Amino acid sequence: MKKLESNFKNMVLVLSSITLFAALALGSVYTLTKDPIAVSKMAKQQNAIKDVLPPFDHFDLKAIEVNDGVEILKVYKAYDKRNVFVGAAVESSSNNGFSGKISLMVGFDKAGAIVNYSVLEQKETPGLGAKMLNWFKTNNKNQSILGKNPATANLSVSKDGGEIDAITAATISSRAFLFAVRNAYAAYCQNSDNQRCDSIKVK
Repeated sequence: MKKLESNFKNMVLVLSSITLFAALALGSVYTLTKDPIAVSKMAKQQNAIKDVLPPFDHFDLKAIEVNDGVEILKVYKAYDKRNVFVGAAVESSSNNGFSGKISLMVGFDKAGAIVNYSVLEQKETPGLGAKMLNWFKTNNKNQSILGKNPATANLSVSKDGGEIDAITAATISSRAFLFAVRNAYAAYCQNSDNQRCDSIKVK
């Protein structure tokens, strides 16, 4: 095989070929992984909805979207066998985590009390902010938010005058988490017959 002459034209040709090959390879990988990633994300979302709701028979697969001016929150209403409303799961988020966006699924019963939560996305520091996965459902001092109703409980960190103990050395992450929870409650209230919802204003 004849060796290419080392000149500018041939160097550009070789580099262009390498770039084209790399682009095609990346495009192929993206195409192959796009659908499995979407399916996995959907499955995680559906499981999170089921995990945070009170006992239910069925829930709306199509979310009610609530625009709070910053983000789109998604509300999934759940019902019993008689099609009576029993609660809702709300997908909410905050962009003010220590390392960026925190996304949650928060479940409320028909009275507005928090049943459970699931962290869908977070990039907080391992051993610190990442403890949010379980910190706020642990029955230790004032950590847990489970069973609390945002209409009557101040779901802010104690350092800010609230009732909840922040994750040790991770106040920023805790504030972002609780902000997302309060926003979830506001979205829940817009899609519930619970009269007590009017008594809270989310900040």
